[in-house]
Amino acid sequence: MGSRWLIPDTDPQTPLALASDLRIQPLTARVLASRGFTDPDAARRFLTPDFAHLHDPLLLTGMSQAVTRLKAAIQAKQKILIYGDYDVDGTVSVVILKKAIEMAGGEASFHVPHRLKDGYGMRSDVIERAAAMGIALIISVDTGIRAAEVVRDARERGIDVIITDHHLPDAELPPALAVLNPNRRDCPYPDKNLCGAGVAFKLVHALLATLDWPAEKLERVLKSFLKLVAIATVADVVPLVGENRVIVKHGLDGLHHSKNPGLRAILELSGLMNGRSPSARQVAFQIAPRINAAGRMDDAQNVIRMFLTDDVEHARRLATQLHFLNQERRDTEAEIVRLVLEECAAAPVTVDQTVLVFSGVNWHRGVVGIVASRLVERFYRPVFVLSEEDGQAQGSGRSIAPFHLLDALESMPDLFSRFGGHRQAAGVSLAAELVPEFRRRLNTYASARLTPADFQPQLAIDATVSLRDLTTGPAVQELLAMAPFGFGNPAPVLAILGVDVATAPVVMKEKHLRVHLRQDGRSLFPKAWNFAERAPEFSAGSIDAAFSVEEDLYGEDRGFTNWAAVLRDVRPANG
Repeated sequence: MGSRWLIPDTDPQTPLALASDLRIQPLTARVLASRGFTDPDAARRFLTPDFAHLHDPLLLTGMSQAVTRLKAAIQAKQKILIYGDYDVDGTVSVVILKKAIEMAGGEASFHVPHRLKDGYGMRSDVIERAAAMGIALIISVDTGIRAAEVVRDARERGIDVIITDHHLPDAELPPALAVLNPNRRDCPYPDKNLCGAGVAFKLVHALLATLDWPAEKLERVLKSFLKLVAIATVADVVPLVGENRVIVKHGLDGLHHSKNPGLRAILELSGLMNGRSPSARQVAFQIAPRINAAGRMDDAQNVIRMFLTDDVEHARRLATQLHFLNQERRDTEAEIVRLVLEECAAAPVTVDQTVLVFSGVNWHRGVVGIVASRLVERFYRPVFVLSEEDGQAQGSGRSIAPFHLLDALESMPDLFSRFGGHRQAAGVSLAAELVPEFRRRLNTYASARLTPADFQPQLAIDATVSLRDLTTGPAVQELLAMAPFGFGNPAPVLAILGVDVATAPVVMKEKHLRVHLRQDGRSLFPKAWNFAERAPEFSAGSIDAAFSVEEDLYGEDRGFTNWAAVLRDVRPANG
């Protein structure tokens, strides 16, 4: 199904003034203006993300109290426990905070739950064991914001708790010594989009800033941490704007000369130790899945051990384990998708199903979130995928842009033993017998809030262009400089209206098309991934074509240009 194109209606004078002020190409200025960068200073700041643009960590509510308590624990040689999560965001947070505490002269142990045995979030049995071990301070990373009872239990046992998290809080915060979360209602922190590792990095920054290091050393060490924080930021699919853009830009730039044995090992297995900095897309599709595979299929502690070890061979062995776990994850995911699609073939999805809830016995809970994402792409509506085991159903949901998953779940809390998440992703646990009621209530809730138009994918066009715009001057290179691309800052999407189909498309590998477009004597050969079923749409002599402009290092290595046009949609000319 094609998308509804959203073509900007920008005052032409705005990009002209922007191009003049910044001395950039008119096309670049049009793309910037379409994304809201109409002020020259804001646009300049976006185009040149600088380390100095990071905000003062002390702007986070509770940061002063957190650093004071952490410093006291380090100086008194008290036992510290870092309580993390099992995904990339959580494991990276553990690594950077543990390393920073050691740099400050302290030591810290860590705990990461096992996804299948323990489930998500903080647990009182871990607190009980921590108390028995003499732990005086627990710092949560990427978790804890909804763990009020567990934090209360810790306090009653004489353990102080500092929470660092980015998930949306309940109306009442946990009774911790400090709660570092830019999304708490009373926090004035300017950037609300940090991932868990981003918040943990803020605590790292604030702690290391107390060590009286020269400014040059502090910046150098903080930038070294950004390599891992950048991976977590991309993996957690937070918007790559504001501070996240600075983090990812500088973190990716440093990855090609990383000294960390674990990081080098995972880059090598991903085919990315080639002297270049990986792109955010390569992190998302080649690095992050391998790191995430440990928490999905086995034990996430191996990720932390891989990043903490100084033993090159040990790091390689652990990275190799992750590589094979990721292949197992892919096979398991594909099998569940196959079962769901068989179910849909037998009972097709209807227009009145505004939210889809799929449930199966003993489906692997480590991959149901990814399966939900795949099904959202296919059906373009919110999806939950649940695994039923021993009378309980547990799983994850993913959403489309107009629908807020956590708001939906908060309208029916009586159904769940546990739930949490945010707008686009959430997790639930409930009695298996309540799954039909969950499905019914979700559909009732969504039907009152979504319209038929919400179920048609939208494609935001940054600018309409001619082929001449792309083949003359440095416009394309300036567009590529808007990277890193990802959620919140996608690769620029351009549309050519009324372009000729020069030759009939050729099907490649049964899924893709080779396409040749021409306009005014100039040619474009866009990559048309998964367009084979749409080949008849190219039979007209003239079409409108929308495509993203993306870096193509593989093509550059073969002697072609360093960019590619990736087809996103086509429609009849004058459509």
